[in-house]
Amino acid sequence: MMNQLEKKAIQQGFQERLDYDELINCMRCGFCLPTCPTYGQSNQYEAASPRGRIALMKGIVDGIIEPDEQVEQQLNLCLGCRACEPVCPSGVKYGHLLEEARDVIQEKKQHSLPIRLLRYLVFNQLFPYKSRIKKVNQCLSFYQKSGIQKLVQKSQILRIVPEHVRQMEQIIPEIPSLSEDEQRLPIARAEGKPVKRVAFFSGCLMDTMFRNTNHATIKLLQKAGCDVIIPETQGCCGALHAHSGEKKMAKLLAKQNIEAFKGLEADYIVLNAGGCGALLAEYDHLFKDDPEWEERARFFSSKIKDFSEVLVELNFMANELSLPYQVITYQDSCHLRNVMKTFDSPRKLLKAIDGVHYTEMEKADQCCGSAGIYNITQGQMSMQILDDKMEKVKKTKAHTIVTANPGCLLQMKLGVVREGMSDTIRSVHLADLLLEAVEHSQLP
Repeated sequence: MMNQLEKKAIQQGFQERLDYDELINCMRCGFCLPTCPTYGQSNQYEAASPRGRIALMKGIVDGIIEPDEQVEQQLNLCLGCRACEPVCPSGVKYGHLLEEARDVIQEKKQHSLPIRLLRYLVFNQLFPYKSRIKKVNQCLSFYQKSGIQKLVQKSQILRIVPEHVRQMEQIIPEIPSLSEDEQRLPIARAEGKPVKRVAFFSGCLMDTMFRNTNHATIKLLQKAGCDVIIPETQGCCGALHAHSGEKKMAKLLAKQNIEAFKGLEADYIVLNAGGCGALLAEYDHLFKDDPEWEERARFFSSKIKDFSEVLVELNFMANELSLPYQVITYQDSCHLRNVMKTFDSPRKLLKAIDGVHYTEMEKADQCCGSAGIYNITQGQMSMQILDDKMEKVKKTKAHTIVTANPGCLLQMKLGVVREGMSDTIRSVHLADLLLEAVEHSQLP
């Protein structure tokens, strides 16, 4: 329970840090309501909608509403998918308001010791250090390859955790062992004459748990005619921190990345994870009150581009791409679509593959329920959203679900497991599928 001092501090923080012009910019027209997954899954409960949450924030600033646990719960229940922003006639930057509000609450609220310790270990001692994430991945690789995983799954040990967490254990991707995790050169040369010079943002989880997808992305860029530079000093993008009320650490990570990519003279900074890209593209907003870094951040953000956009710009579709017959559908990454405005390029690339039939999923632009660690912290709502998403997947009769973000990929894999469809449907990252199509077309 929050005490009165905490509530007063939170209210003062809202008054000092939330953009009041942005709060009153909401006209309460309701255009956002049909786009909001939590509003739909909460029997159209107003407080679970974007305009309802804005009303809560404004009420706290105006002193009409007390910042209690119910308000905090509604703000935490939001996926942060930002599907409300493209449809808002007033252009309200809801995502910025949400992140600021969460940051104020986390800064002013006194958590219990176990929660403080957990947040410190995850946000301060794990994600900022790729070497530590690699060690965790090495442990996961041993867990998978030693036979321990099979023993654990056959035992009753996992019954102590919620069902969806048990299912998550089944969909952890196969982790490359240390011997397979080869050293990567700092620059990968284009196949043939280079037409673009790009820098590659490798990320933290993408460069450890999903390292093979990073390799696939670099190979595709090389084939498209790009010299690809991979700065060694880059690190975690900070998105998980920014969305979870850890803005100070997000800024430190942002500064590290801006420094890492400084002076590379690259046409673009390219990445393959929509969740990372959305924050990278808004680094300038992180430093809106810091003139020393804001301009540098703006220049960095202006270079950010999803790999699918680069491939389409370089007419990658003209390459021979083929796969055995299969029905394919695409699930948008929320941040890739709603923040980076990338939605046509992945579809153009998929439709260029010979031998496949592309079927558009109903409401492919609605969140799958992953949202960073949302599927762990808000398990019930996440699974409601996922189950609804899987009903739409079934209607496509797809054999392959494609997405362009690691969290979405794992969530769709989880949906397949929950539906008992692992033998008939697979989930795959766009980069992996495109490389598969390239290699299949080269078979004799």
